[in-house]
Amino acid sequence: MKKLIIACLLMASTSACTSDSKKDTSISLEALSYTLYTDKTEIFVEFKPLVVGYTSKFATHVTILGENFKPCTEGRVSVSLIVNNQGIKNTADSVSSPGIFRLALQPKEVGIGQIIFDIVTPDYTDKIIIDSVRIYPDLKTAQANNSAKDENGSEISYLKEQAWKIDFANTLVKLRPFQNVVHTSGQIISAPGDKSTVVAKADGVVKFASANIVAGASVNRGQALFSLTGGGVTNNIDAAIITARSEYNKSKNDYERANELIKDQLISKKEYEEIKLRYQTAQTQLNNLSANYSTSGKVLIAPISGYITDIAVSEGQFVSAGQNMVSISQNRKVLLRADVSQRELNKLNKISRANFITQGDEVYTSSSMNGRLLSVGKSTGENSLLIPIVFEMDNISGLVPGLVVEVFLLSDESEYSMVLPVSALIEEQGKFYAYVQTEGESFEKRELQLGANNGREVQVLKGILPGERVVTKGAYQIKLATASGTMPAHGHEH
Repeated sequence: MKKLIIACLLMASTSACTSDSKKDTSISLEALSYTLYTDKTEIFVEFKPLVVGYTSKFATHVTILGENFKPCTEGRVSVSLIVNNQGIKNTADSVSSPGIFRLALQPKEVGIGQIIFDIVTPDYTDKIIIDSVRIYPDLKTAQANNSAKDENGSEISYLKEQAWKIDFANTLVKLRPFQNVVHTSGQIISAPGDKSTVVAKADGVVKFASANIVAGASVNRGQALFSLTGGGVTNNIDAAIITARSEYNKSKNDYERANELIKDQLISKKEYEEIKLRYQTAQTQLNNLSANYSTSGKVLIAPISGYITDIAVSEGQFVSAGQNMVSISQNRKVLLRADVSQRELNKLNKISRANFITQGDEVYTSSSMNGRLLSVGKSTGENSLLIPIVFEMDNISGLVPGLVVEVFLLSDESEYSMVLPVSALIEEQGKFYAYVQTEGESFEKRELQLGANNGREVQVLKGILPGERVVTKGAYQIKLATASGTMPAHGHEH
């Protein structure tokens, strides 16, 4: 009797074991993988085909989209399977490792179902759905319908764990308007009224006011820059100002006296006008000599606040009246001057904006700098066959006048094209390539045929298709990993 009870208990114990332990483990199934996007999230998930009574483990990679794609490190992810209006659900309350949530489902019904991922992070919630997922009655049926994925010889594997460690992003390729471009060169120059050139108003010997008077130094309005001394030189500034002031005082007295005499008609109108003209001329001459000098008449001062762009004199140098001494720029506004070939003349009336690149490869846009088209040349310059086109912009980026830049003039006219950021391009021996993300961890290197380039984006004529996703950040790292020969094997169920 006791042996019978023990036998019954053993049978009950065996039947209580998980159903998976009783199944045929000799049948191996290839893992399925899906890569799905919303505007907030990318999910890359791998799991074995769903079979009634068997547990399928889900390696769910959750990437938060943005300027850089980064792993989800906080939050909760649930996976639900809905078949014939009946559902089962499993939830992971935290990541098993950064970006990866481990989930599992054991289907109970055969049919065509829907897998739903509900994502909750500290910043947002999201829902991603996989439609038309088949649930098989047994392993043999699943195996018969589970064909191995065709391996593409050009396929490159780059794991999520690798991409999350770098600045990585991709973009969805779609047709959109792309403005026509005129590509040329140009220069950043000071805007009129934004720059002041100080000149000597009389002859003299230069002495710097301080050791800080150097190119690039900031100065304040009224700050002493130089002093001019006679140093035994005739016609020096002291003598010039004294003479001008004497002439001014005399002409002023004559003018004030003439004002009284004209009232009683004791002098003619013609005499009065001549006296008035001598007074105005003397006043102008004195003002010109005194401008930019302190009350002592010897110190040259800054007429505006800004920074010194150029110094044309040196310590101890003799200068003549009218000679340039220093240039000061407020640097609040700058001009972008582009020189355009005559063959592009018919396109210039359509130009409205400009992008430009400095030698440091930084891209600027006139629109982001409150830029406006100032003028389009109606003829070529005296010593040039090029036509000038000029934009005025707020110098919010601290550009230095004199910079030589690469210019992309943008037309109001556009055409629908496939467009990629310039950052997506890899150049090799004069040819351009990009990496297309075919699945979550699979990429293809594609040679591209390019069209126009506006400095930030490029028109793609051939090599990619609308609806594909192209790597815009991290392409160079993928290239390096490929060249090193240390790429990981594709297809891994974590």
